[in-house]
Amino acid sequence: MKTAPLKRHPSLHHLSHDHHQGLLLCWKIRQGFKLTIEASRIQTYCEWFWKNHLTPHFEEEEEVIFPILEADHPLIKQAISEHKKLRRLFNTWENPEKTLGQIEEVLEKHIRFEERILFPEIQEKATAKQLEIIAGHAKKEKFIENNTDPFWIKAT
Repeated sequence: MKTAPLKRHPSLHHLSHDHHQGLLLCWKIRQGFKLTIEASRIQTYCEWFWKNHLTPHFEEEEEVIFPILEADHPLIKQAISEHKKLRRLFNTWENPEKTLGQIEEVLEKHIRFEERILFPEIQEKATAKQLEIIAGHAKKEKFIENNTDPFWIKAT
């Protein structure tokens, strides 16, 4: 008998929306490669995305979400380790093509881990007060795309 998937608590919806945008970043990187876009153009977009979206997202997770579990909890250790790896990748551009490929791969795996494993565990352990605090951190504005260079859209 299959069990129904755990529904995401509304207080975590904004983080799942951020994750959706992160998965779209991965898709945009793949599209850029598929369309043979110069790595520097994709890198410019990734740097914008990192500064404007991933950095604040990671900070919220690390300051508000992760403390719900113990610091030495294996899932928290994994999440922190993956955040560190992603920080290094987004700040190391010696070989942009290689770095972009690594970002795409590591970020997608990380998001899937958080959505499928970490968030359900946090949601299960969080108190009503903790969930209320998380909800209070939700941004009011929706994601605003940077369309300065939409390299992922095939020119007609």
